[in-house]
Amino acid sequence: VFAQQQIKGILKSPSGEPLSGATVTVKSTGKSVMADAKGMFMIDAPQGSTLMISSVGFKPKEITATGAEIAETLDLVAGSLNEVVVIGYQSVRKKDLTGAAGVVNMADANKVTSQSVGEAIQGLVPGVTVRNGGAPGSNSAIEIRGVSNFGSSAPLYVIDGMLTDANTTINPDDVASIQVLKDASAAAIYGSRAGNGVIIITTKKGKEGPAKINFSSRYSIQQIPKKWDVMDAPQFLKTIQQQYQNSGTALPTGIAAQVASNTIKTNWQDEIYRTGQVQDYNVGVSGGSKSMNYLVSAGYYKNKGVLIANDFDRASLRINSEARKGRLTFGENILLSNSNGKNPGGGVNAFYEAPLSLPIIGVKGSQYNGIPSNPAGWGMGTSDVPSYSSNYVANTNLNKQTTNFAKLVGNAYVDLKLFNGLSYRFNAGAEVSFDYFKEIRDTGIWRYANQPPNTSIGESRQRYTNLLLEHTLNFNKTYGKHVISAVAGFSRTQQKREVVRAGRVNLLTANGNLFTTIGSATGALSADGNTPLFWRSHGYLGRVNYTYNDRYLLTLTGRIDQDSRFGSDFRTGYFPSVAAAWRVSKEDFFKVGWISDLKIRGSYGKLGFSDVLGSWDYLSTVNVFPRAVYGVNQIPVAGVYQSLIVNRDIHWESRTQKNIGLDAALFSNRLSVSVDAYNTLSEDVLVFLPLANYLGGSGNPAVNAATIRNKGIEFSATYRSRASSSNPLRWDVSANFTTINNKVVKVGNRGVDASGNKVDYLEATNFIRAQVGHSIGEWFVIKSDGIFKSQADIDAYKSKTGALIQPKAKPGDVKYLDANGDGIINNSDRQYAGSPWPGLQAGAQFNLAYHQFSLNLQLVGVFGNKIYNDIRRQLDSYSLTNFRSDLNAWSPTNTNGTDARLAVNQSSDPTVTTNSMAQSDRWLESGSYLRVRNLELAYALPQSLLSKVNFSNARVYVSGQNLLTITKYKGLDPDVQGTGIISRGFDAGNWPSSRIISFGIQADF
Repeated sequence: VFAQQQIKGILKSPSGEPLSGATVTVKSTGKSVMADAKGMFMIDAPQGSTLMISSVGFKPKEITATGAEIAETLDLVAGSLNEVVVIGYQSVRKKDLTGAAGVVNMADANKVTSQSVGEAIQGLVPGVTVRNGGAPGSNSAIEIRGVSNFGSSAPLYVIDGMLTDANTTINPDDVASIQVLKDASAAAIYGSRAGNGVIIITTKKGKEGPAKINFSSRYSIQQIPKKWDVMDAPQFLKTIQQQYQNSGTALPTGIAAQVASNTIKTNWQDEIYRTGQVQDYNVGVSGGSKSMNYLVSAGYYKNKGVLIANDFDRASLRINSEARKGRLTFGENILLSNSNGKNPGGGVNAFYEAPLSLPIIGVKGSQYNGIPSNPAGWGMGTSDVPSYSSNYVANTNLNKQTTNFAKLVGNAYVDLKLFNGLSYRFNAGAEVSFDYFKEIRDTGIWRYANQPPNTSIGESRQRYTNLLLEHTLNFNKTYGKHVISAVAGFSRTQQKREVVRAGRVNLLTANGNLFTTIGSATGALSADGNTPLFWRSHGYLGRVNYTYNDRYLLTLTGRIDQDSRFGSDFRTGYFPSVAAAWRVSKEDFFKVGWISDLKIRGSYGKLGFSDVLGSWDYLSTVNVFPRAVYGVNQIPVAGVYQSLIVNRDIHWESRTQKNIGLDAALFSNRLSVSVDAYNTLSEDVLVFLPLANYLGGSGNPAVNAATIRNKGIEFSATYRSRASSSNPLRWDVSANFTTINNKVVKVGNRGVDASGNKVDYLEATNFIRAQVGHSIGEWFVIKSDGIFKSQADIDAYKSKTGALIQPKAKPGDVKYLDANGDGIINNSDRQYAGSPWPGLQAGAQFNLAYHQFSLNLQLVGVFGNKIYNDIRRQLDSYSLTNFRSDLNAWSPTNTNGTDARLAVNQSSDPTVTTNSMAQSDRWLESGSYLRVRNLELAYALPQSLLSKVNFSNARVYVSGQNLLTITKYKGLDPDVQGTGIISRGFDAGNWPSSRIISFGIQADF
């Protein structure tokens, strides 16, 4: 029998407030008590027993009772009202926010196997859209409340006070908290760089106490969850025979030979896909005392991609420390990162080429022996087996590209308490990166009819520096019922990128192996270098937060920025905002017992954006023209000419934002709800306007001429079960959704088209438009109406004048709608047929804990968007590609076929391909999906076992990521980035998200 002892203690929040009502339970006996109004408790427990401490809105904690008195601080659960939120140069309680800011639940984010911070937060914050890159080392595309220009949607990242980039060089395991500033009130403190929103990342710090070592290890396997269902060799040969027979044309000799022998049966997708692997290891040491704290952590991440010859690894070291001496506090945050990537160059998209490649072409073949341009005998199309698909396996052997990114990111700061309530802070930061690219090109080709290039080597070195200096004053004071907090300061930034490139052809060889240095090549040396980026900005910033009686809240924010990327008359920008909130639940007339907190808020303000600019876009430049001929003797001489007509009046893009919101805590804070409605008008958006040719120069100048509006609603809610000493089951559920309505309001004066109609749109291509009154990048296509089942259908399809609308059509051809009624099918019949932007996106998370077991489930959903499936368009062109396995082509015996007739182009039938693969709504598919983003089952080892090995905590887990996707989309993955903002949703071989199974362990000791 263990001796009983009386244990006294006090429980506090991170801000020092007592945790009234917190529950303390003796794990071995189940006995429990509740803390009083001062956070104090008293309980009898055996010596060395484990106490479980829990409180709504805080993370549960287990401690070992080694003494008669204890003092414990509980960490906040993300999303609770008392949680401290970083809003830029200040921190406030979430319950005191007047602007719109989202807080990422890091417990959920850390359960996802991710290579970047952006990838980890998908579905966790309303208003934040994340599209994953998929490839090893790739970044995620992040948009906050839609897109506001045509060039960049990337938000500003602030990491520990340093304005920088959160790409894959940042280790997600280093991150302690993430806040997303979404409206002008929250983000205006960053002024000209906050137009696309701000993501504030705070990394982990040491805490007071003895040294603590933490370790985590994760091993994952990756697989492509879906492949294109295309025909194998026997199916292909049967189908292509039918295709040529339908046209009365003889098979190409090489295909005919394969029909006879049927010897080559290549599954191109199996040739290029593999089981990927992820290894992720992290170790850290942290601790501190009353006067200092420290953290040192190291991480290594390695990803062997699901596509052959695609790999990425990253090693990182982080050092964070802080010391305090009297009125002085000083510290630093430093990250060292080195990452390497390997992938083939050559511009071959494997996800596009593999499904199109013919299964009767081998990876290699003896029939190519003796061809000088193809010494290795790589398989590809020939004149008697026509195909223009690229051999990706050959490309990986003939093109080898390596990258190295070495980065230092850090800042040092000093805080000085001048007197009670006022402090001064100096912050100096630097980001320095050295990027190296190398590409080796071997002898050979990977595509029929390509010109054989020389062997070559190319190298590129870049140096990037980003410097930051800031001086700020912070004021915090309480006068009775009045609370004032304010910040004012000055910020200066300088960025510079320098690039040097060199290349050479004709590499020397030895025993069949290439030398891979520039000095080992014999061809002419090409080299250049430039400074494509060099700019400075400085700004004056200020914010005042005023609270009266914890009921009425007012926030005034402003920033004045000056930027060297604009001409002298336009360098200064002003970015003010105002926000107010009313805590209704504090009013005497409000007596609703089940509502713990109710706050209504609103904000209005202006933000800026300038990161789509080059460093000197407002300056004219000249080029040398070596053969200018003029004068009486007409002698050629060197001259110069203006290379580009520029706009010296380029200035800031502006974002005027309106936001109203409501925050509520219900049922003793177990349920929290937030609702926001926002309306953002982006004005003076940069576009390139066409000029008349007689003005000279080349290209079109950038002009602040466009306007874009985004509006929508955001909702989030979290419910946590009631803590109970008698029930070991704990659970919580969170859900969020966002609606985004994007409209182009203006695009500037773009003249008129050939018909004299006003051009009020931008085009990525003729079937993707950003037109006034429509969303950015809507699909502008010809609409179809099924298949002509018979000649009678063709004859009946006539114009108002009685002429055939598709006179060259044959039974089995696609029927296209004559939208303008002129009796001709052409570009004038294009219509809008959907948007790539979802009308609704949602996320949900569910956590369940029972004794040592825990379960996490995460869902993401996207609804209402359209994807243009260009791979299916190519497959259904019947032109030198493979066929879909589920092809249901029209034929005289299958008049109800849903796909166009099988035939080949010939003089008597020249429109087979153009009819079947026209840019129409046949290739538009629903991009809606619901995905099981993550499912994790974990087991926390019991304290009775851990105490024997001197561990404080340890857990093991298994998780599955992207286990199930419910969608009607026929491509590999509906999460399509596209090739740019205007062409978002265009799938021409998008890298799909992998299915990932992970096994891991986390331990503290």
